[in-house]
Amino acid sequence: MSKTALITGASRGIGRAITIALAKQGYDCAINYAKNVVAAHEVKAIVEQSGQRALSVQGDVGSSADRERIVRETIETFGQIDLLVNNAGVAPDVRADILEAGEASFDRLISTNLKGPYFLTQLVAREMIKTNTAGKIVFITSVSAYAASTNRGDYCISKAGLSMAVKLFAARLAADNINVYEIRPGIIETDMTGPVKAKYDELIHQKDLTPIKRWGKPEDVAKAVVAIAMDLLPFSTGEVIDVDGGYHFRRL
Repeated sequence: MSKTALITGASRGIGRAITIALAKQGYDCAINYAKNVVAAHEVKAIVEQSGQRALSVQGDVGSSADRERIVRETIETFGQIDLLVNNAGVAPDVRADILEAGEASFDRLISTNLKGPYFLTQLVAREMIKTNTAGKIVFITSVSAYAASTNRGDYCISKAGLSMAVKLFAARLAADNINVYEIRPGIIETDMTGPVKAKYDELIHQKDLTPIKRWGKPEDVAKAVVAIAMDLLPFSTGEVIDVDGGYHFRRL
């Protein structure tokens, strides 16, 4: 019997790569997306071509009603959720100095990047406990959880909060045989990083930003999720898995 994964923000970028990789490992997939229905249906078709069942479910994780519907439709279709991947996230529309940044952007990022996955995890964890599922929950955070960028403080704060959510849920759910993990990507080549490509090309290739001198790919993050999904880390919870080309460690 196939296991089921619910992946948020699954229509493009990192979420798309995670979904496709999980389907190749035998997971049925609930593909959450916010707006891009065409891209979501493309991912659904790829999952089905790999022989797995797929559900595309629209919803804004920042909305309580949408979160409840996403979980309800996933349970109705597949019966249970074995793996939750909290991937959906947004960047600031405008990179603004923290002395100038407005509340609207802050509220938007906190709602989608932090409040949404926090309360979605609450819903899914309850379902896992109800069905006695030894599930797994993954949060996709960012090196911005600890690396300060003063022109996008709202993003950094949302990711730092998400990192703490991992520890909180890991501590609470261990007794229920539910392991929780943080995957912390570095500079990953996606639509979100497209506008700053020239900047990071220079930092990576000329200014020694990372020991591994290349952009990360969405597939690099997906491989880390697959390791968790295939139960290769059964004695780890609350763990941070850095997928950042070595950015995280200090060098002299």
